[in-house]
Amino acid sequence: MTMSGLSGKVKDESRGRDNNHELVIIRGKMADKHQTKSQRKNIILTGYRAVGKTSVGKILARRLGMDFIDTDQEIVRREGRQINDIVARGGWDYFRAREGELLVELAAGTGMVIATGGGAVTHECWPRLLASGVVIWLTADEETICRRLTADDNTAAQRPSLTGKTILAEVSEILAVRQPLYRQGSHIMVDTSRLDITSIVEKIIRIVSNSHAS
Repeated sequence: MTMSGLSGKVKDESRGRDNNHELVIIRGKMADKHQTKSQRKNIILTGYRAVGKTSVGKILARRLGMDFIDTDQEIVRREGRQINDIVARGGWDYFRAREGELLVELAAGTGMVIATGGGAVTHECWPRLLASGVVIWLTADEETICRRLTADDNTAAQRPSLTGKTILAEVSEILAVRQPLYRQGSHIMVDTSRLDITSIVEKIIRIVSNSHAS
């Protein structure tokens, strides 16, 4: 299966310079000496909160010798404050505006594994990300997502509430809206509910390897 053949169809497969204008990325060691990073398409991880995008992305980038960037962490770095503080001061509209600007930047790049925020897929610029590489939708059932969110000490600072409702009510409500967007805006879906990080990474590597080989 070619990269272009992936477009529009979801298949279920159950440190740079530090200033406000440049990305902070985790440099990987080139795994393929015959292919430069500028020749490699991006791998974009999308999906709801707590499905493993950041954890998977870091290991995946290291294994594939690609650069890694987490969009939420990059926004925090540029703004100099945590997401809950950004939202408290400027609202979600301000955060989404900064997120959209960053996504446009990343869509123009190559050779990156990009872990996006849960709402990134709602941006009008998302088709640019879709065209820049392989978009992989990491998903999990509601019970698993709620359990992970509750167990994560960083949830309050990194994942402020979107609706003001309980975790379960919010997850159910937001997923109902976003799941069609994730489905339409990705090439591959991987359910992480019963997989550990290593298994998820291995599955994605097989997917990417097969897409290059076809």
